[in-house]
Amino acid sequence: MDYVQSVNRAIDHITRNLDGSLRLDAIAQVAGFSPFHFHRVFKSLTGETLGDFVKRLRLERALYLMSHAPGRSLTEVALECGFSSSSDFSRSFKQRFGSPPSAFDLATFRDSRRGEYERFLGGGGAPRLARLPQGENPDGFEVALRSLPPRTVAYVRVFNPYASFSAVTAAYDRLLAWASARGLADRQWLGYQWEDPEIVELKNCRYDVALEVDDVRPEGEIGRFQFPAMRVAELRILGDIALEQRACDWLFGTWLPRSGFVPDDQPAFEAWIGRPFAHGTERFAIACQLPVKPA
Repeated sequence: MDYVQSVNRAIDHITRNLDGSLRLDAIAQVAGFSPFHFHRVFKSLTGETLGDFVKRLRLERALYLMSHAPGRSLTEVALECGFSSSSDFSRSFKQRFGSPPSAFDLATFRDSRRGEYERFLGGGGAPRLARLPQGENPDGFEVALRSLPPRTVAYVRVFNPYASFSAVTAAYDRLLAWASARGLADRQWLGYQWEDPEIVELKNCRYDVALEVDDVRPEGEIGRFQFPAMRVAELRILGDIALEQRACDWLFGTWLPRSGFVPDDQPAFEAWIGRPFAHGTERFAIACQLPVKPA
């Protein structure tokens, strides 16, 4: 049995069901292990117990909703993230972040995470990577709303992608070799992560290099995920990582609050125009796709 494939199946199940019951025995069954054996395998590959992993994802999801869906009450956030009550949520939140969610300084927290993210990107606080002030759009970004059908993807998952950019390009090379052998290499390529690096520690982020397919049977590190139909706010860019970051800042900081939408419960996508890195690693041609739903 391939342990990576089994743990990825479990993570996908957890990610899709954060608002529901996530018992060890049920997740172990998804992964194809006994509960005892799976618990040990999961910790050996992720560095966290299953319980710690689930609680962390729920709290990080709560922070994301508090940031980008401010119209929700804390009780609504708690239930949407799988906590049994607002008091359970508040207790878990304070245990992890040192204060209850009602008193949490979200702006300061995000600023500290942003600094770590900029240092990784080599910005050191450089103006091109500094967060765009709300309302500013020096690049002339324009959004198109698109309705996308359900999509099935084959993916290779990269844990801790910010530790080394080469890990992402190597994952792409492996998926490309797999796809080329099956005549699939010219399908739509995607990159996405469920975590927001301004909320989640970089070491805990995951990035999926993915390719749209008709269907696929999971094979080793090649996973399979089905995305539902969704509406996305899309803007296209051709430039470096700094331009992509400014596009994301503008989408979340300026366009989204004025749009009448909130983020849907899906990752934001990099939809490559052509194959990934066709212009090298310094210049990207991508459509940034933010899944949204009415506020």
